Amino acid sequence: MAYYFHWDYETVMQMDHMTRRRFCAEISEIHKKISGKPKNIFEL
Repeated sequence: MAYYFHWDYETVMQMDHMTRRRFCAEISEIHKKISGKPKNIFEL
């Protein structure tokens, strides 16, 4: 998440678990659209 949204580690770790999962799901959807691949490391 830090890589994709340019957030520092501390910001990411201060989020609650569900918020981090939501952002990972959003990253996954963006990555799928860009790459056209069905799965990636953020697949939930």
